[in-house]
Amino acid sequence: MWLRMLKTTRHVESQLRERLRVAYGSTLPRFDVMAALARYVDGLRMSELSGVLRVSNGNVTGIVDRLAEEGLVVRVQVPGDRRASLVRLTQKGREVFAAQAEAHEAWIDELLADFTPEEARMFSDHFDAISRNHEEEGR
Repeated sequence: MWLRMLKTTRHVESQLRERLRVAYGSTLPRFDVMAALARYVDGLRMSELSGVLRVSNGNVTGIVDRLAEEGLVVRVQVPGDRRASLVRLTQKGREVFAAQAEAHEAWIDELLADFTPEEARMFSDHFDAISRNHEEEGR
């Protein structure tokens, strides 16, 4: 079961990567950064962004730099902390992300169309239970 889940996950991820590249000239990591920032309208510190994405600061820095160069994100100084800045989506970034997110959702719907809503809920519930059990073991 694990190998089939892994194979399917890799297939879906590969499809998403290719579709983002072709349709938007973008990458899945860029999409993930923008998705995280879209959920935190006030912005995130780089360390918080890395934590949300569960990757290193180094992985995020280059992506944020390129998004900033394109005017999709802005860095804002944190009051009282000259070393820290918040990263936020710009209006242009919100618009670009909204278009990509709409396409992403449609692609996911297409790629997972074989599942009924009931099956999708069942799998989600099982995956949530596995995550909760893992988190409880880590305490």
